[in-house]
Amino acid sequence: MQISEKYNPQETEQKWYNYWLENKYFHSEPNEKPPYTVVIPPPNVTGILHMGHMLNNTIQDVLVRRARMQGFNACWIPGTDHASIATEAKVVAKLKSEGVNKSDITREEFLKHAWDWTDKYGGTILEQLKKLGCSCDWDRTRFTMEPKLSQQVIKSFVDLYNKGLIYRGYRMVNWDPEAKTNISDEEVVFKEQNGKLYFLKYAIESSTGSDTDEYLSVATTRPETIFGDTAVCINPNDERYAHLKGKKVIVPIVNRVIPIIEDEYVDIEFGTGALKITPAHDVNDYEIGQKHNLQMIDALDDDGNLNEYGLHYAGKNRFEVRKQIAKELEEKDLLLKAEDYVNKVGTSERTGAVIEPKVSVQWFLKMSEIAKPALDVVMNDEVKFYPEKFKNTYKHWMENIRDWNISRQLWWGQQIPAYYYGDGENDFVVAEDKYQALVVLEEQKGIIANLDDLRQDEDALDTWFSSWLWPMSVFDGLLDPENKDINYYYPTSDLVTGPDIIFFWVARMIMAGLEYRKEVPFKNVYFTGIVRDKQRRKMSKSLGNSPDPLELMDKYGADGVRVGILLSSAAGNDLLFDEDLMLQGRNFMTKIWNAFRLINMWNHEDKSANDTENQTIEWFENKLNKTIAEISDQFEKFRISDALHLIYKLIWDDFCGWYLEAIKPNYGEGISKEVYHKTIYFFEELMKLLHPFMPFLTEELWQTISERNTEEALVIAQQKKAEAFNEEVIKNFETAAELISGVRNYRQTKGISPREVAEIYTNATAFANEAVIRKLANVSEIHFGTKTDKPSFTFLVGATEISIPLSENLDLEEEKKKTEEELKYLKGFLISVDKKLSNEKFVANAKPEIVEVERKKQKDALDKIAILEEKLKSL
Repeated sequence: MQISEKYNPQETEQKWYNYWLENKYFHSEPNEKPPYTVVIPPPNVTGILHMGHMLNNTIQDVLVRRARMQGFNACWIPGTDHASIATEAKVVAKLKSEGVNKSDITREEFLKHAWDWTDKYGGTILEQLKKLGCSCDWDRTRFTMEPKLSQQVIKSFVDLYNKGLIYRGYRMVNWDPEAKTNISDEEVVFKEQNGKLYFLKYAIESSTGSDTDEYLSVATTRPETIFGDTAVCINPNDERYAHLKGKKVIVPIVNRVIPIIEDEYVDIEFGTGALKITPAHDVNDYEIGQKHNLQMIDALDDDGNLNEYGLHYAGKNRFEVRKQIAKELEEKDLLLKAEDYVNKVGTSERTGAVIEPKVSVQWFLKMSEIAKPALDVVMNDEVKFYPEKFKNTYKHWMENIRDWNISRQLWWGQQIPAYYYGDGENDFVVAEDKYQALVVLEEQKGIIANLDDLRQDEDALDTWFSSWLWPMSVFDGLLDPENKDINYYYPTSDLVTGPDIIFFWVARMIMAGLEYRKEVPFKNVYFTGIVRDKQRRKMSKSLGNSPDPLELMDKYGADGVRVGILLSSAAGNDLLFDEDLMLQGRNFMTKIWNAFRLINMWNHEDKSANDTENQTIEWFENKLNKTIAEISDQFEKFRISDALHLIYKLIWDDFCGWYLEAIKPNYGEGISKEVYHKTIYFFEELMKLLHPFMPFLTEELWQTISERNTEEALVIAQQKKAEAFNEEVIKNFETAAELISGVRNYRQTKGISPREVAEIYTNATAFANEAVIRKLANVSEIHFGTKTDKPSFTFLVGATEISIPLSENLDLEEEKKKTEEELKYLKGFLISVDKKLSNEKFVANAKPEIVEVERKKQKDALDKIAILEEKLKSL
C-alpha cells in the first residue's frame, strides 16, 4: 500500500469527521448496552471557541470516545445557553447601531430581533467544536430557549412556587447599570481599585436652633451617595462621641437633618468611627436601616445617574458626580481632607460595570431546604469530585448559602409566569400560561376574569434557572418523567467543568436532580484548571494573551493541539499554556506516521521469527498489557493527563524506540510474515488506545492499514482489555535496555562509530535477552563470569558489572586523566555522604526513607570507586 511521505491534517480531519457524521457513529439511542452519558456545559450562544473551551471539550471528547470503545452506549449531548445578559447586550447594541432604542419598541418586537440575531450568529461555537473533533450527538443538540426547554423551566417555577419555595420580596440586590438588571452575588467580581477616602463635615444641629461650629467627621469612598443619607451611626461604646448621643447632624450640601444612631456594627478603629448610613445604596446600611426603621432614599436611577434627589446633579453619571461634588465640598469648606485609598469594588462578571447596590422587588428561591441533601450526596461521595479538594469549597458555600435571586430585568429569557390582576402587592397568581392563570385565579382567589384583565410579570428568569435543569431538560425529563431517554440516560455519568461555576451550576444541578428525580444528576465531577499564560495570567481577549484556537489547529492539526493541551493538564491544576506543547503534539503525530511508514516499507518473507524477534515480541506483549492496566487505573482516578503520558511513552519510547529497532530487518533482508502481522496487531492496539486523544490521525492510519467496512471503523472499534502480564519479562527487558544504553553511551562519549563491534565482559552468568543485546548493542562476544585485564570502560547495571575493552583508536593517557578526575569527584562526594551518616542526630531524627537514600548513595559511590580504581590499574 502507498502512504504519503508526510501526514497532512488539513486533508485528513474534515474527511474523517464527515465520514463519522455520515455514518452516525456519534448518535445514540437507548439499547441493551450500559449507557455512558455526558452533557456539555452549554457555552453561551454568543460565544466563540477559546482556550478554556478547548481544554474542557477535549477532555470530554477523550472520555466519550474511550467509553464508546469500551462497549458503552456513549451519548454526549451538545447545546448552547441563551445567556440572557450577554445576548441582550449584543442585540441592544445592534439595534442602537441602527438608530433604535430598546425602550422605543415592544417586548415582542425586541424578542423577534433577538431570535433573528441568535439564528444568524448563535451556535458558531458548536461548529468550531467539530473542528476540534468533538464526537457529540449533534442530532440531540439543545438550546435553553427552545420551546420544550423553556416549557420545563416554567413548569419548574410553578412547581417550586406551589411548594412554597419561591417568593416575591423587597430586597437589596446587585444592580448592573450597563445591563440594566440585577445579578446574583456569585456574578459579582471584586477588583482592587485605587480611589480616595473623603472626610466630610456633618454639622451638629444646635438644640437651640442657633448656628454652631461643631461637626462630626465622616469618611466615605462614595461622596455622591450623600443624597441618600438618612442617619449617621456611631458605636455605643465609643467614648469620643458619648456627648452626641440622641443629637442630629446636617448632611453637607443636601442640608437634610438626620439622626445620630448607635449600633455595635460600626468599627471604632475604621475611619473616624462615624458611619454615614445610606440604606438604599449599601448592603450593610440596608440592614442597619431595617433594624433602626430608617427612611430609604434611592438617589440613583437604573443607568447609574443621579435622580431628582441629587438636586443640581440630577441626570449626571455617578462617577462624574463624584469628581464634581468633591470640588463643591472643598469650595464650601465641607471637605476636611481626601486620602489615597485602595478598596475592593464589586463589578459585573458579564459587563465589567461597577455594581450599584439597589433595593427592589425581586423573586427568590429558598435555598436552605434544598441545599442540605445536595451537600450530603457530595460529602458521602455519592457524587465524587476530582480533585477531592473541591469538596471543602463546596461545603463552605453550601453551609453559608443565601436565597437565590432568580429574577432579571431583561426581556431575553423565560418570562416569569406570574400574572397580575390588580395593583396590590399580592394581587397575582402563578401559572404555566395565561389561560391556566384564569383557572388558578378563580380557584384560589374566587375571582372570575378575562385574559385582558391579566398582565404578566415583565422580568425574565436568571439564565442559571434554566441550566440547573440541563441534565434532565435535555431529555425532556420534566415534561415526560417516564420517557425512555430520561430513564435510560439519567443520571449522567461524568461532568467536566471549571471550578469557577461550582456554585452557579454544579451545586444547583445537584439540587434540581434530587428535587425532581430523587437522584443525583451525575456520578463524577472532573474540575479542569484554568488556562494561563507563562506569566500565570488568565487568558483573556482584553489582555491579548490568548491565541486563536482555530489558528492553532490550522498550524499544528487538531490532534497536535489536543495532545499538546492535555500533556500538561492535571485535574484541577491550572495549565500554563506554551505553544511548544502544540509543537510536541505535532511531532508526536509525525513520529507515529513515520513509524507506520517504516513498517510498511519492509518486505515480508516466509520464514520463522528469530530469537531477537521472539524475545522482543514477548516483552512488548507483556508491556502492552501492563500499560493498559495502568491506563485504566489512571482513567478511574480521572488522571487523564497521566493516562496520555503512559500512552505517549508506550508509543514513542517502547514501540518506536525499542520494539521497531529490535525487529527491524538487516539491510537487504525482509521480515517474517509472522513478525509483520504481530507488529501490525500491536500497532492497531496502540491506535485504539490513542484514538480518544488523537482521533483523526489514528482513523487515517487504521483505514490505511487495511480496507475496512463501516462497521470496522476505528471510532467504534473496541479497545483491548488488560490481560495478565509477566513482570519479570518486563524487568528483564528493561535491564537489557539499560545495558544496551550503557554500551551506546561508551561509543558516544568516546567518539566511536556505532558500527564498530564491541565485546563485553561481565560478572553475570547469563542474560535473559541476550539476542536483543547482541543486536542492539552491536556486540560480537559476551564473556560471562569473566574479568578482563585490558583497559576497559566499565559500568554497573544494578549489581551486574559490564566491562568493554577500550578501542585501539582511543588515547589512553586522555582516558586515564578523565578517570582520575571522575574518581576525585566521587571520593569528594563520598566524604559528604559519610559525614551525614556519621552524624548521630541526622540518623536519629531524619525519616527512615531519607536515611536509606543516603545509604544507597554511599553504596553506589563505593561500587563506582572500586570500578574506577580497577580501570586505572588496567590503564
